[in-house]
Amino acid sequence: MFQRAKKYQFLFEELVKRDFKKKYKRTILGMIWSILAPLLQLLVMALVFTKFFGRNTPHYIIYLFCGNLLFSFYSDSTNGGMRSLIGNAAIFTKVDVPKYMFLLSRNVQAFINFLLTLIVFFIFVAVDPDLPFRWSFFLLAYPIACLTLFNIGVGMVLSALFVFFRDIEYLYGVFLQLLMYLSAIFYNIEVYPIKIQYLFYTNPVFVYIRYFRKIVIEATIPTIWFHLLCAFYALVMLGIGCWMYKKYNHKFLYYV
Repeated sequence: MFQRAKKYQFLFEELVKRDFKKKYKRTILGMIWSILAPLLQLLVMALVFTKFFGRNTPHYIIYLFCGNLLFSFYSDSTNGGMRSLIGNAAIFTKVDVPKYMFLLSRNVQAFINFLLTLIVFFIFVAVDPDLPFRWSFFLLAYPIACLTLFNIGVGMVLSALFVFFRDIEYLYGVFLQLLMYLSAIFYNIEVYPIKIQYLFYTNPVFVYIRYFRKIVIEATIPTIWFHLLCAFYALVMLGIGCWMYKKYNHKFLYYV
């Protein structure tokens, strides 16, 4: 697999460049939108929710930024991944190339956008005098890596389903809206009974957001079980995605 990927390294690099150019084509600000868009969304959410949910939540803007940052990464990555096969059907129906390369290129684009916004996030943290930088911040690489693998797995499942059922695009849009409200982006789950709080941990996106908040805001290191839960969601989803690609790979050509 790695030898085959190396063989198509040039194609992969060109796909990533093409995705970037396509996303920001005919825009004046170009890549600046990668930073500006989530900041504008954060501003809107802060104006709307601070009065209702920010009173009893310390460092509410950072709290909100954590949720918005990771959820936007998940949404951007999986939405792009879902359309990766259909959007590149003209290529793989004529040339024998690994189909997962199209999905990975979209994930690389989403990951770079995420890193740019992450820099702005750390600037916000640096401005807050009560949130000093600590060595534990380096642990944030762990949930980022897990979420990246999770996104790839979800993207594989969605892109495979989208080839066979175009309705997935509309259903997933509704699901994303529901998931946003279930990820505690702008509210604190501590207002709910303990049994309800446990239910939130069945949501992988919330788990990764919670990891960020524990490190940055609460200055605590998650337990080993928390780390295992992060890895579990990532590996299971990636495994399901790989299985679907392997099983239906030969059928994609007949439905695009």
